[in-house]
Amino acid sequence: MSGGIRLRLSASHNSRRHIVIIGGGFGGLACARALGDSDVDVTLIDRRNHNLFQPLLYQVATAALSPADISEPIRRSLGRYRNIRVLMAEVVGVDSGAKRVRLADAGEVAYDQLVIATGSQYNYFGHDDWQFHAPGLKSIHEARQIRQRLLLAFEKAELAHTEREKQSLLTSIVIGGGPTGVEMAGAISELGRYMISRDYRALAPNQMRVILLEAGPGILASFPQHLSSYAANYLQRIGVEIRLGQRVSAVGGGHVIVGDERIDAGCIVWGAGVKASPAFAWLGMKEPPGGRIPVDADLQVVGLSDIYAIGDTAMALDAEGKPLPALAQVAKQQGEFLGRKLRKGGPQASFRFRNRGNTAVIGRHAAVFDFGSWTLKGRLAWLLWALVHVYLLVNLEKRVLVTIQWIWRYLTRQRGARIIDEDASLIGDQKDVSRMIGLSRRR
Repeated sequence: MSGGIRLRLSASHNSRRHIVIIGGGFGGLACARALGDSDVDVTLIDRRNHNLFQPLLYQVATAALSPADISEPIRRSLGRYRNIRVLMAEVVGVDSGAKRVRLADAGEVAYDQLVIATGSQYNYFGHDDWQFHAPGLKSIHEARQIRQRLLLAFEKAELAHTEREKQSLLTSIVIGGGPTGVEMAGAISELGRYMISRDYRALAPNQMRVILLEAGPGILASFPQHLSSYAANYLQRIGVEIRLGQRVSAVGGGHVIVGDERIDAGCIVWGAGVKASPAFAWLGMKEPPGGRIPVDADLQVVGLSDIYAIGDTAMALDAEGKPLPALAQVAKQQGEFLGRKLRKGGPQASFRFRNRGNTAVIGRHAAVFDFGSWTLKGRLAWLLWALVHVYLLVNLEKRVLVTIQWIWRYLTRQRGARIIDEDASLIGDQKDVSRMIGLSRRR
């Protein structure tokens, strides 16, 4: 790469191993921390400068929290470890033979061992152009984009001259009935109905419409049936219209096509499934199922030495031979396990996932928890959900800030992040979204 800055940090310069981690999410950060202050050199590479607590991203999108409440600069997260270097750069390839990671416009980084933890992205099933009209929830940019459109729709509805125009602007569509879709639908409904009754004079709560579209036979398909039914009943009680067996055929500016029906909406959110980031292409692989890289019991990429994959990027199997789910707790446990393994530099027992429960919050006082052998729903599940998510935040500062805001929001129902950017084009620019789509394809 002529003209680039050639970075070479490896054991060829000293006796210490050099481990490169691609991705600063749950898995990558857990792995890096487990390697902190050890006798190896670590370089963590991410195209963003911050980590993000994605399970609470929907609260940024619905004005309950600000982006800074659930994110932190990676350099701050890892700054205390003197053996860890952080690079903000985009990875474009891996040369497994020469043991080098290629960076866009920044040369190469050599490694002795490589960890790929690049996470996942939303699957638009061959319709990537839908992303501009129906953003998902994988980044702060997307959360702010949804919040901007949602709040602007209410402001435009206040100025609308016809009932039809008001109805369209006050309709929000959430595509996908998994945990993200359920959480978004419930949060939008509660936010909108409270705002309308309190702050808008030309609107009425019964004019608001939230539609949850699910192509399958039920929402929360990965949960037991009784929890799925509880969630559906609760959502319907707070005004969410659930449509099952409804497959979207087109998404355009301010509308969704379902079958022969066109539904106009002020805000559209995508939550209909994810796929692994295409890191498999860096390794010269044909695309595996779901894009997830096959790994063995110690998380090493099958057929390649000194390259590991964790989190949503990896196709790891449990003791029964079933793929582990793409969950934050899986990524974090894998990162901790792999960090300890690489720190010791010797053999270690195979990775075993310990399921600490799968959860989804539905609304105020309502959540579901599935622990496998037993389940929990309702107010107690909601309280447990809150405690778990506060505990999992990146540091004490974030835990205190989020806890205080949640208590205030619970007591007053106020949402303090209801800010509309003065220059809305910064959020909805087509070129910027197209650039993001291109980056996600290359990543």
